Amino acid sequence: MTRCVLLTLLFCFASTNFLSADEPFTRREDVIYGRKFGTALTLDVFTPKDKPNRAAVIWVVSGGWFSDHSAINAGFVTPFLQKGYTVFAVVHGSQPRFTIPEAISDLQRSIRFIRSKADEFQIDPNRIGIIGASAGGHLSLMMGTNGQQENKDAKDPVDRQSSRVQAVACFFPPTDFLNWGEPGVVALGTGPLAWLPAPFDFVESDAKTKRFERIADEEKLKKIGREISPITHVSADDPPMLIIHGDKDKIVPIQQANIFIDKLKEAKIPCELVLRPGADHGWATLGQDLNLFADWFDKHLAAKKE
Repeated sequence: MTRCVLLTLLFCFASTNFLSADEPFTRREDVIYGRKFGTALTLDVFTPKDKPNRAAVIWVVSGGWFSDHSAINAGFVTPFLQKGYTVFAVVHGSQPRFTIPEAISDLQRSIRFIRSKADEFQIDPNRIGIIGASAGGHLSLMMGTNGQQENKDAKDPVDRQSSRVQAVACFFPPTDFLNWGEPGVVALGTGPLAWLPAPFDFVESDAKTKRFERIADEEKLKKIGREISPITHVSADDPPMLIIHGDKDKIVPIQQANIFIDKLKEAKIPCELVLRPGADHGWATLGQDLNLFADWFDKHLAAKKE
């Protein structure tokens, strides 16, 4: 399985065409949710014209932790728009320039931004779900397990908002980079993921050299590996999570889903693993499974009755 397979998955997955030209939604492109190193971070907003339900779905636009605005296709969000969800397609800082911890930070920022603009977007800030596939699924689970509480003392009003979500649904996500396929196998741009080094090219600021230096210390790398693994952060207050995974996946082993679901069950988190027998890292009817995501959100993001 080559590097290009995973990176092009993002574009193949997003190119599924469900919509006709007259679909009843509006699209607002390139909304800036943050800035870093002089670069704007953007998202697109899809708003249904007919009977919006005021719940939100965040789509993490990411494959191999590569993220690009050109991968956003309105067809992908059809099942959610048809049920009244407002969808936010979030583009994060992409590899090879940015690493996984930075992408995680970007997603945290995007959720805070969306919640801070809840009135403008006409959504309920307490009914936010998140979806993604592969790397996007990993980042979705990170938001589910490691969303941050509000910080009322933050200087930036956006950062005063919580980055927690209320439900997660994703395809074939990495969940534990220190136990990849079997216990003790490290996959931090090494081992089974040696073909994908850029997202794991971690750096830190050096006070002496006054620049970012590559981290080579194995203990530091493993510490980061734990921090970016969703399984590390599972706790009893996590939201409901759904994973759909092919049991013959050659890129992200089904073991990643199995151990994560076991961890969720230990914490008594509502969760479900849907297997696709014989499927690899994607399958022909994958687009239809988005309806299962929409059903999951209907169940867990429904407005509370007065």
